[in-house]
Amino acid sequence: MATDFRLKESLPEITEAVMATYTECSKTSHLGHRPLPSREAVAEIITDLLDILYPGFFRRQNLHLGNVEYHIGDLIDGLHDKLTVQIGRALRHEQQFQPEESPQELDLDSLAQKKTVEMLKRLADIRMLLEQDVQAAYEGDPAAKGHHEIIFCYPGVEAISIYRLAHELLVLGIPLIPRMMTEYAHAKTGIDIHPGARIGTGFFIDHGTGVVIGETCDIGHYVKLYQGVTLGALSFPRDASGNIIRGMKRHPTLEDEVVVYANATILGGDTVVGKGAIIGSNVWLTQSVGPGTVVALEKPLLRMKSPNLPDGGLHYQI
Repeated sequence: MATDFRLKESLPEITEAVMATYTECSKTSHLGHRPLPSREAVAEIITDLLDILYPGFFRRQNLHLGNVEYHIGDLIDGLHDKLTVQIGRALRHEQQFQPEESPQELDLDSLAQKKTVEMLKRLADIRMLLEQDVQAAYEGDPAAKGHHEIIFCYPGVEAISIYRLAHELLVLGIPLIPRMMTEYAHAKTGIDIHPGARIGTGFFIDHGTGVVIGETCDIGHYVKLYQGVTLGALSFPRDASGNIIRGMKRHPTLEDEVVVYANATILGGDTVVGKGAIIGSNVWLTQSVGPGTVVALEKPLLRMKSPNLPDGGLHYQI
């Protein structure tokens, strides 16, 4: 089919119309000489970090105690450079939104390097946490054939691993990148964990699809969630001008050894689920419950239809 070159005459006009929106719609433009962190680079950093956290499971095989130190050293050396660049970009972007009276511009390259090194120092402690998470998954799922299957195959472990990395970056005061990391995990696994959530040891998400964990959640040790669980905000308080008040506790607290079954929704910053409580499937919970409480919906009324039933095919059963 031949191209009608006359139609191309309208392209400059289209370009001009789009260009006009770059000044009118400034919130959706990022123009200038301060590049943002790269999504591709952050994804590569995540892959490198997972190789360090779980050596021999992903890209590099045939690792052993004779060569693993060289391999990990090479990854850490590369991460030093990659993270420094991306953190520097994030810090520069954030500085644009600081008040004009803020102190003179810092040496952000030096600050980015210091934060990178501090993050790398925390990898050993993160590995210790993940060892407990993997063990909790093995103990909590009778279908698991072994720890290696869990690391290879369980989306919950991948999402938790990336969350724990992102959380440490957030604690170090790094903007943008922690959220980029957890959204990368969200896209891969269907599990949405805000990096600001505080989660204890031995955390297990079984199946996982559709799990949402909000920014101000506090989750204790050895908590287990199933698919579709939402730990969200009940409402968003607003100031006198109608603007959302940010920085408040909006999401629930789950104490140690809580189990939340599929598709349960727990909302509100004042909602506390006590130690050892069990929240049943499809429960909607907006108030606190004490330790050891079992919260469940009443059994639904089932409707069955069969030509063999004497009442003409309808049968009700609780």
